[in-house]
Amino acid sequence: MKRILIIGTGLSSISLIRYLEDQCLKNNWKLTVADRDIQVARARASVMTEALALDIMNEEQRDHIIENADIVISMLPVQFHLHVARSCLKFGKSLITASYESEAMRSLDAEAREKGILILNEMGLDPGIDHMSAMQLLNRIREQGHTLAGFESFTGGLVAPGSDDNPWHYKFSWNPEKVVRAGSDGPAKFIQEGKIKYIPYNRLFRRTEVIEVEPFGKFEGYANRDSMKYIEKYNLHGIPTIYRGTLRRPGFCSAWNVFVQLGATDDSYIMDNTENMTNREFINSFLYYSQRDSVELKLYHYMHIDQDSPIIEKLEWLGIFNDTRIGLKNATPAQILQHILNQKWKLEPTDRDLVVMWHKINYRVEGDERQRCLTSSLGVTGENRENTAMAKTVGLPMAIAAKLMLQGRITATGACIPTIEEIYVPVLKELREHGIFFTEKEYFC
Repeated sequence: MKRILIIGTGLSSISLIRYLEDQCLKNNWKLTVADRDIQVARARASVMTEALALDIMNEEQRDHIIENADIVISMLPVQFHLHVARSCLKFGKSLITASYESEAMRSLDAEAREKGILILNEMGLDPGIDHMSAMQLLNRIREQGHTLAGFESFTGGLVAPGSDDNPWHYKFSWNPEKVVRAGSDGPAKFIQEGKIKYIPYNRLFRRTEVIEVEPFGKFEGYANRDSMKYIEKYNLHGIPTIYRGTLRRPGFCSAWNVFVQLGATDDSYIMDNTENMTNREFINSFLYYSQRDSVELKLYHYMHIDQDSPIIEKLEWLGIFNDTRIGLKNATPAQILQHILNQKWKLEPTDRDLVVMWHKINYRVEGDERQRCLTSSLGVTGENRENTAMAKTVGLPMAIAAKLMLQGRITATGACIPTIEEIYVPVLKELREHGIFFTEKEYFC
């Protein structure tokens, strides 16, 4: 009997668990889910699935549970994957994660090959579906003998129309901490018409472009941290434009930029007396002193916000000027901002989220000087707060890959990401059966 182990049972694991429970019934496999909180693990799983408590830092306990598995899927935060990988290598068990592949994980490639196992990282949505769909498009254009001239790719986790009942048209559908700190770990870097471009964090949310994704309407995109690393990943050497970014609804970025310019997204220091601080005092702590001017007036003056600007509605709706006590001890500005946003941006039970992905590839056909554009777009809508589009698009690629590996249909070994045909072709084919598919459009640029 084949045994599958899932470590970590957060919200993004729901679709993963449901799919693999179904496969276990069909194939007479065994599924085990493990979490530091066994009650959470039991709540996610059905009665036929074994639920265990696991302290991932307890090596003896970790080794025991991994030794008894045939394949391991880690849904833990990225900093814990290496511990899981070490135990997998010790017992010759393949591993799947949805996290970006760190240098430490990549360094396990030779050892994984020697052991005959696959350490498959970046197998979720972004990274994951973005890699697979992009490689399928790029390789198809290459095989047709055309010349690539540009590659752009954007992804957004948002809320679906009908659930976007706030002026930001946004709610948290994934890790709030990463949303608050997006872009703060370095300048954005990309190539535009053969020139390397940089956008520092303090300008990131002012340098956006408008993107229309049918039938979901218009979005604004801002640059991700480092688009240059995709030159190697996607074999884009010599391509004059390479740009990857994140999607938000129009107007989001200019309002979010207020928090960036204030310093409210900074996670590098702890503020004083945060337990007794109010929302209003938090905002005021970043502004100049005045006996006359209100906090609102000081902020709008400092940020050069006009009285009729739509930014004002967004800020006031969040309650940042309220005298609500924060109640967090020893908190950083970013942690306080996240706490405030959680009160307003959490998904309600019947809310539906929306995942949108958009690729644009420029290419030329031999003998024709005109440049052509191929766009490929994906839109997935969730069912409710638990069965989200985010959980579906993160969990299903890993679940399908695990099934294919157990069936011997994926035989790759080493440490890799899903940019190889053996992985992306069958996974994308099955994702289509679950309503996760792309719509293409071609035109002359």
